[in-house]
Amino acid sequence: MPFAQLKDRALISVSGPDAEHFLQNILTTDLDTLGDGEAKPGALLAPQGKILFDFLISRAGENAFRLECRADISDDFVRRLTLYKLRAKVEIAKLEQAFVTLAWGKESIVSQSDSTAVADRRFRDESVTRSYTSTVENGDIAAWQAFRTAQGIAESGADYALGDAFPHDVLLDELGGVGFKKGCYIGQEVVSRMQHRGTARRRVLVVQAGLPLPAAGTELIVEGRPVGALGSSAGTTGLAIARIDRVKAAMDAGQPILAGDVPVTLTIPGWVNFTFPQEAVSAEEA
Repeated sequence: MPFAQLKDRALISVSGPDAEHFLQNILTTDLDTLGDGEAKPGALLAPQGKILFDFLISRAGENAFRLECRADISDDFVRRLTLYKLRAKVEIAKLEQAFVTLAWGKESIVSQSDSTAVADRRFRDESVTRSYTSTVENGDIAAWQAFRTAQGIAESGADYALGDAFPHDVLLDELGGVGFKKGCYIGQEVVSRMQHRGTARRRVLVVQAGLPLPAAGTELIVEGRPVGALGSSAGTTGLAIARIDRVKAAMDAGQPILAGDVPVTLTIPGWVNFTFPQEAVSAEEA
């Protein structure tokens, strides 16, 4: 059974009588739908709707939450949360925890007695468990990245830059990371407008090639024009954030899509609800 230990993650604790109300009012995730023993994705947005911080959030007891994020952004995340605290009765602290242990597949290496074990709800068709106390060896990091990539799950740093993407761009709307039925939160107006008008054009797509893919950040080119950029890759499979209208136009016209010199095929992850536009964008509109 595959597993991996991530050493580039950090944990932030938000606790106190006002913890849930405080987080519900600033984060994209609807905490009313967050059950015990599960982790859901989310983001803290700029007022303009772009992602400043991405994370996985889980319950850590009564009036307490655990936010797992990239280690390199954790201090800034704590400072930003503290900025919004005002008079709320909450305590915000970065935990002394270095590792996150993952297990995926039909069986789990995580002990049933591990009270920190949570199901990663980003994955629909596969079981993925995250543990915050397990001390197993490193495992197979490359296998984890290949699994995540094949499933179409994007993460900041590897697949997109913070401050450069809307939640729809990275499929948070499809992953349960955006609460469209809850009240206001920072950036909510922009995100809701994109949802109700159906204007999201940039989306995460799965990339397949006959040769190893080039480095992350390589532009996807159609007839000399960019349609997106590569993110994570594992051999001949990768992720990209691309304009689905321009990709559809290229496919309809039979035009090759290139990542550097490598021809690629782009597909929508099988678990999402959106499709390529029925009418491809014209050259003038692109």
